[in-house]
Amino acid sequence: MKMESALKKIALVTGANKGIGFEVARQLAASGCTVLLGARNKALGEEAAATLKREGCDVRYLSIDLDDPATIATAAKDIDAGFGHLDVLVNNAGIAWQGDGLPSSSSLDAIERDFRVNFLGTVAVTQAMLPLLRKASSASIVNVSSGLGSLTKSSDPAWTHVAAKYLGYAASKAALNMLTVQLAYELRGTAIKVNSVDPGYTATDLNQHQGTQSVPEGAAEIIRLALLPDNGPTGTFSNAQGIVPW
Repeated sequence: MKMESALKKIALVTGANKGIGFEVARQLAASGCTVLLGARNKALGEEAAATLKREGCDVRYLSIDLDDPATIATAAKDIDAGFGHLDVLVNNAGIAWQGDGLPSSSSLDAIERDFRVNFLGTVAVTQAMLPLLRKASSASIVNVSSGLGSLTKSSDPAWTHVAAKYLGYAASKAALNMLTVQLAYELRGTAIKVNSVDPGYTATDLNQHQGTQSVPEGAAEIIRLALLPDNGPTGTFSNAQGIVPW
């Protein structure tokens, strides 16, 4: 299996059993990657992987739950044993917990849950996978953020989504952007690139399919950054139209 890994890029996509993550897994596999489809629910993860396998994709289900440190540690061990390294990490898994909303009324439990998964869980996954990413000839980390995590956009009264105020979700994505900035700085001079992506308002379960973009449109910038050339950028925040202000 490790001989195979020398020929193909190995990519891990978290939260990949549906929505944008599923499409990212599909497109990375179509580009020639071996994709590890990360999901916390075994039945849903295996079903999603089987669907992509029927399309001819090299996709394997990997059990990983951002709110369960044991599964993260086991996933890292399994990748090391099976492939010996990791080329691409797409930190896609995230939640928007019920009870989140305006600062004056957001449930503290909802805010805490958003942070525990969207930020702390992503940090935990990234830390666990870094030794494997360092073993690759070059590697890319893509943190799936949100325009709601942009302080500049959120404070612009002319922005299309300025009225969308969900304190826990937005703040957790702003924190995720800080992870991108600091990790890109820490890894400067290495072959690992770290970037944040705003996929845009995409029709998924997260917003009850009210988004105005299709799932492939939401996945496009994630795919671009996941497959950056060796001289690609690091420490950026972008969407399909270009750079997003912090």
